[in-house]
Amino acid sequence: MSQAERQKIHCVLEKIRNIGIAAHIDAGKTTTTERILYYTGMTHKLGEVHEGTTVMDWMEQEQERGITITSAATTCFWRDSRINIIDTPGHVDFTIEVERSLRVLDGVICLFSAVEGVEPQSETVWRQADRYKVPRIAFINKLDRVGADFQSCVQQFNDRFATNAVPLQIPLGAEDHFKGIIDLVEMKAKVFKDETLGAEFDTIDIPREYEDAARKAREMMIEQFSEYDDQLMTKFVEGKEPAADELRKGIRKATIAIKVLPVLCGSAYRNKGVQQLLDAVVDYLPSPVDIPSIQGKDPKTDAHLERHPSEEEPFAALVFKIAADRFAGGGNLAYLRIYSGVLEAGSYVLNASKGKKERIGRLLLMHANKREEISEAGAGNIVAAVGLKDLKTGDTLCAEDSPIELESLFVPEPVMSLAIEPKTKADRDRLSQTLQRMSQEDPTFRIKSNEETGQTIISGMGELHLEVIVDRMLREYNVQTNVGKPEVAYKETIRGMAKAEGKYIRQTGGRGQYGHCFLEIEPLPRGKGFVFVNKVVGGSIPREYIPAVEQGVREASQNGVLAGYPLVDLQVALYDGSYHEVDSSEIAFKIAGSMALKEAAKRAKLILLEPIMTIEVTVPEESMGAVIGDLNSRRCVIQEMGTRGAIKYVKALAPLAEMFGFASAIRSLSQGRAVPSPMEVHSYKEVPANIARAVIEGERK
Repeated sequence: MSQAERQKIHCVLEKIRNIGIAAHIDAGKTTTTERILYYTGMTHKLGEVHEGTTVMDWMEQEQERGITITSAATTCFWRDSRINIIDTPGHVDFTIEVERSLRVLDGVICLFSAVEGVEPQSETVWRQADRYKVPRIAFINKLDRVGADFQSCVQQFNDRFATNAVPLQIPLGAEDHFKGIIDLVEMKAKVFKDETLGAEFDTIDIPREYEDAARKAREMMIEQFSEYDDQLMTKFVEGKEPAADELRKGIRKATIAIKVLPVLCGSAYRNKGVQQLLDAVVDYLPSPVDIPSIQGKDPKTDAHLERHPSEEEPFAALVFKIAADRFAGGGNLAYLRIYSGVLEAGSYVLNASKGKKERIGRLLLMHANKREEISEAGAGNIVAAVGLKDLKTGDTLCAEDSPIELESLFVPEPVMSLAIEPKTKADRDRLSQTLQRMSQEDPTFRIKSNEETGQTIISGMGELHLEVIVDRMLREYNVQTNVGKPEVAYKETIRGMAKAEGKYIRQTGGRGQYGHCFLEIEPLPRGKGFVFVNKVVGGSIPREYIPAVEQGVREASQNGVLAGYPLVDLQVALYDGSYHEVDSSEIAFKIAGSMALKEAAKRAKLILLEPIMTIEVTVPEESMGAVIGDLNSRRCVIQEMGTRGAIKYVKALAPLAEMFGFASAIRSLSQGRAVPSPMEVHSYKEVPANIARAVIEGERK
């Protein structure tokens, strides 16, 4: 490849922005995305969430509820740059959509309401962005609303996130009088024209009454960003005014390094400030060449590998989402982030996570649920592929001759379950297949059969999550079901150490079965999961049977001992055993491992764990006492109480088992004025003894 062609590719990569829009529920993510699509010419009519006419919320359930349920990808163009956008849900029940999006994005716009400020799900999104080290900019939305407070929001960013938030803009007016923004980089005011839906604006000198505030904010901005740029620092020390382009360069450098959080402002619904937000995406958020090369390992040797963002490198991509494709004859759409190389329609690739070869049927550029067929896509792009069969979220696709396995993504554990059964025989035939397809789409949706009752148990992240799944089964797959009451996803663990023997011997005519092992179990710190350790020495158990023992132990841990809940936070060590040269088999050692684990668990002081949720309630002052009384009656621990404007709020840690019906109860206590936030898993803690007895007895019945 010639030098000119290399420069062309490099330039194209520099012009790509892969960004997400993430925030608490109802902060205005989808509304902002709709404005972006309108101003970039991708749509010619503004969609509204409250009317159910948005492009990005295309599912019937999203339009009916006025919330985003599934992340939607789209592409638009601004200032010669290609912007791939993922609009994510704000409700914590669908947090996996944010998780998998942030795993593959280069930058994120964190949206905040100017009235509510930093809300619970905002903090969750921030932690997720920290996990994947994603640079971000903040957009304070809804400055036209009563109670909007720009400076309070900026202070909350610094206090709650321990970040260095620096405004690049300040609002021109507030609440009903909000009419535009003051750009501190250019030191000009932008006043938006309502008759053009904000598409046009006047750039004017800063009004006299705002000059002092703008000058002070600009001085602080230059001082903060000069710490990360030598050229800016020199000018700051010498007392010289930097040019706008010099400032943008320094802001970009600090933003990509995640040293400073640039803060912008506006009102997406009132069509103010969105074009300047697009400018900031191009100016300050990274392109694929600005982020570190992607790290991975050789799937066979575990040797460390990396891929640079270049079309010259071998192909490597991460599957971050699987979606059922009703237009692909029952197949799936696999959403890919291409990190290196070029992917062509019709080509063969290796699924490094499974060691299988796959053929790319078609390649699609997605625009929410609409699609544009393309022949190939290069490094830095986000596309969808049709024709891949054996895939799951987090798999790596790569060139067959240069295998690499990329790091997958974090998947939170479900906290709520319910029993489900088909209404008719025809539904029964379709139910299993439908559940499997939906669990392939959503890693936080799990299916399990209760062997004692014969029921199918589905688990998810909350009531709304499971409600949407049942609704989709009816509408999309025409499967009618009867649904039981939601149940808490308890877990079991141990307090002490114990040893046990598992011996499985069966002698029928001819060859028998023989498996024999000794296990030692001990507790791990909360949240550490399940660890299996092989301590066998001297060949008392042949090496080929060790994986069978581990498989038996892991399967037994899924059904627990106390009440059938998963056993977690323990280490299982296999330290001895014996075998028979003729009768030993993998199945025999698998059963022996299962028997030994259950026996050891009974001796190790078993306890029951329950999910503890974080919850925040905003409530008028006159109802505060009644709401706190209700929280206390539910075994809640009050963490914090405070005031935001005229509204009080209370934060608490609450056992999920006690929170069914909570929203209805506090609305009744406050005449409908108290508003609970969606609950989020905080931790698992031991269930009080009297409640644990009732749960265990109920399960055994």
